[in-house]
Amino acid sequence: MARALPASRLLPRRGPAPLLLSGLALAAVAALAVAVGGVHIAPGELLGALLDGVTGRLHGTTDTIVWQLRLPRVLMAATVGASLALAGAAFQGVFRNPLADPYLLGAASGAGFGASLVLVLAGSVPWLARLGVPWAAFACALATVAAVVALARQGARLPTVSLILAGVVLGSSLAAATSFLMLASRDRAAGILSWLLGSFAFSSWDGLLAMLPLALPAAALLLLAGRSLDVMQLGEEAAAQLGVPVESVKFALLGAATLATAAAVSAAGVIGFVGLVVPHAVRLAFGPAHGRLLPLSALWGALFLVLADLVARTVLAPAEIPVGIVTALVGGPFFLALLRRQQRGR
Repeated sequence: MARALPASRLLPRRGPAPLLLSGLALAAVAALAVAVGGVHIAPGELLGALLDGVTGRLHGTTDTIVWQLRLPRVLMAATVGASLALAGAAFQGVFRNPLADPYLLGAASGAGFGASLVLVLAGSVPWLARLGVPWAAFACALATVAAVVALARQGARLPTVSLILAGVVLGSSLAAATSFLMLASRDRAAGILSWLLGSFAFSSWDGLLAMLPLALPAAALLLLAGRSLDVMQLGEEAAAQLGVPVESVKFALLGAATLATAAAVSAAGVIGFVGLVVPHAVRLAFGPAHGRLLPLSALWGALFLVLADLVARTVLAPAEIPVGIVTALVGGPFFLALLRRQQRGR
């Protein structure tokens, strides 16, 4: 009896085909997400609405649903998913650890604390109200990672173990502070918890345009770092002997990955497992070379989160569940299956 080939053997592993197929899949899923909802839009109506928006002749309910409600939400989900998956692939490459994710250095805990501060104290602290939840989350996420780097840094070096330990300790402290804020202001606890679980319910063109100037430069820098990350898999000493300025590259990549993560979290809240699961899936299907891994992680991350958000807003319609719950339900079993596979390999 013939053995079935694994899925990774059935996919083209080299050349532009994986990128092209992944891009087409993302476009198809995005179109599906725009069309499906409380009001279903037929393919012809969807195409007509998109053309109306391009030509600037918006009219009717369908055009409003597509351009004001669903399209910015789908594009926001795609941007956040791509940013988190790309940052996760970079973190795993820098730390040479497949368990690393974008929140390893405390960005999620910092963002959660910043958002909680605004939600709890905005009524009595005017400047916090003016700052708003997204920018407070973004600023606190960056400040947390900056503090972790400052604590771990030893001269011009940035030891990996010290960096991870500092991230875990500071992240745990800020998570505890967020829990205290929730207990101290129980009438705001539901809002804080909803933000922490992630949602695209309030996505808008303004929010997307505010995120893109932060996420795009970070993504561009990460996408150009494939060769350096490949060399760094040999170890920091070997990479330095081959001409890679290890500490400078590490600073630059961690900074870019943190910027992408902070932008994503500030836009949609803390959405787990995307930066952990997606790079793993790409690595299993196409191999570890970062020249393919990074762009494919971005495309697959966008596709994954658009699908997750579609499920979040339709599975219990008209109610909507936080998208972070959907990603956890998918990512948890995937992670356990991956762990089991590694144990069998040993």
